Amino acid sequence: MGLPKKLTEQQMKFAYELVTNEGRKTATECAVDAGFAKDSARQYASKLQNPKLYPLVVKYIGELREEWQKKYEVTYEKHIAELGQIRKEALKKGAWSAAVNAEVARGKAAGLYIEQKIIRTGKLEDLTTEELESRMKKIIDDYSPILEDVPFEDISQKVREKTELQKPAQKYKSQKDSLHLDDAADGKDIPVGE
Repeated sequence: MGLPKKLTEQQMKFAYELVTNEGRKTATECAVDAGFAKDSARQYASKLQNPKLYPLVVKYIGELREEWQKKYEVTYEKHIAELGQIRKEALKKGAWSAAVNAEVARGKAAGLYIEQKIIRTGKLEDLTTEELESRMKKIIDDYSPILEDVPFEDISQKVREKTELQKPAQKYKSQKDSLHLDDAADGKDIPVGE
């Protein structure tokens, strides 16, 4: 038995259904809509898309897809013209909101609008200990492939120790600065031990 030389009406209908309903219907549903029996539609849908079994159907599906894509291809010119047409129709019906949205979409497509997003973040000093630890854990998890197998607890402990060591030094420095300022206010310029 050789391969058929031309497509059947049912095969052509299946190919058309498949291409025009891509993403909305499954191949099985397209086979049912093309007239294949429900109990065997799944098998036919699979076989008809196999180029070894049905090369003419697969070729026809490819041709239809290409034609369909050319017909509905989105180009800048078509897009702008379509949005302009939508705006015109919306204005005729008095649908001002739809007309404005169509015009804004045209402006975006033309590059007249630039969307900016500003992300504001707080200072680390404003975060609680739990928030800091949470951020550190996330950073460690994100960068764990480049870290040398250092557990989160070890890094967290080292950060705590370093923070605790810096607190007295900062406190001493701020006290020293206030004493120096007090003496300067009295007319004495006596620096306190450094």
